[in-house]
This record gives sequence, C-alpha cells and structure tokens, in this order.
Amino acid sequence: MAKRPVPKYDFKAFGAAIKAVRTGRKESRKKVSDEMFISPRYLANIENKGQHPSLQIFFELMLRYNISLDQFLLETPPEKNTQRRQLDALLDGMSDKGIRIVSATAKEIAEVETEGR
Repeated sequence: MAKRPVPKYDFKAFGAAIKAVRTGRKESRKKVSDEMFISPRYLANIENKGQHPSLQIFFELMLRYNISLDQFLLETPPEKNTQRRQLDALLDGMSDKGIRIVSATAKEIAEVETEGR
C-alpha cells in the first residue's frame, strides 16, 4: 500500500518565536537545554532550521514560553496571540499594586492612541 502524500509542517516560525522569547528573557541555549534534558544542538536546530521537535519537547517549549500555537497552526487569527499570553503570564505573577500600575499605564496608552486618530 502506498503512503498518501502529506506535506510536512514548517516549524521555522515556531522556532523563531521560541528563540525570540528565549533571548528576550536572556536565557542561554545551554541553560534551557540542561533544564529540558535535551542537547543544545537539538534546540538550535528547532530555533534556526525549523527541525520538527518531538511532541513532548514541542509541548514543553509552548508552555515554558507561553507560545500561542493558534497563530502557527490555524488559518484564522487566534483569540490570544503569543504576546497577549505572555502578558497574561506576567500579570498572573504580579501583586495588586503592580496590577494597578499596569492598568493605569494601559488606560493612559489607550487615551493617547484615541487622541491620535
């Protein structure tokens, strides 16, 4: 029986997103590799060449960096993109005082953007 031709998914965008968040957090590839029990070369290949990660590593990277898979796997725009998910994760770890500061800042930004229209 012949195999049906199935195009392979291109993981380059996912790898680039992982690399951007990792470097933004100033995490070395070695540190992440050690914590995830994978080789630095494997992580480099995922980030730079779009190598297909194992399902387990794919899932762990998605959770570690709050990556929204919707933006990579679905053709419709995601409800929450990666930046919004990462902001949610930051807010979850903030105190009430920090939330008040962020809220006031967001309100001011919204007002300034409204004035500019």
